[in-house]
Amino acid sequence: MIQERQMSETYRIGVILAMVGGYLDAYTYLCRGRVFANAQTGNIVLLGINLAEGQWRTASYYLLPILAFVAGIFVAEGIRSRRGRGEALHWRQIVVAVQLAALLGAAFLPAGKWDPLVNIIVSFVCSMQVETFRKVNGITCATTMCTGNLRSGTELLFRFRRSGDMQARKDALQYYGIILFFIVGAAAGTLINGMAGERSVLVCCAALLLVFLLMHRWKRDGV
Repeated sequence: MIQERQMSETYRIGVILAMVGGYLDAYTYLCRGRVFANAQTGNIVLLGINLAEGQWRTASYYLLPILAFVAGIFVAEGIRSRRGRGEALHWRQIVVAVQLAALLGAAFLPAGKWDPLVNIIVSFVCSMQVETFRKVNGITCATTMCTGNLRSGTELLFRFRRSGDMQARKDALQYYGIILFFIVGAAAGTLINGMAGERSVLVCCAALLLVFLLMHRWKRDGV
């Protein structure tokens, strides 16, 4: 019997998570100290710069979200390794529930001195998401960053232009679609942040709750 596609890999879930990813980047940049907490490349570069300059305290500021990102991967994999088939909740639903709870807590931390902690929480949440949701409609895809998606989508577009491979065209459009919804999430985060401030991250909590419920309804071979 052919295994049916898991709900966690459908385009619908990918779109929601991409919007969450874009929203969180806008949120941490506009409301939590003008940093991008989703990906860690910038933090790693700044860590190296500050270490070279002997700025140990500043270096620790960039080290903490990196460690939070690592911790998020460990937690996601720990949840996956401890859950079995046939249980009421799939391991991916548990991960989403942890993400939701973490962001719910962040929403009620006042802006200002608590911003570093919130950025650590967002780094933790995004690492769990990127580790747990790796595919969208059969293609390997990230929902918390765009560089890899842009590279893969453009490579496939070139392949289509050269060979006429319609599957390459379809996959390229899916990558660009995920990037588009990431931008939509960032735009929504900008507008809502202007009205709700630090509490605007509650929108991501609502989106993650929707993801949780969608996966709960889809009772097939996996979630």
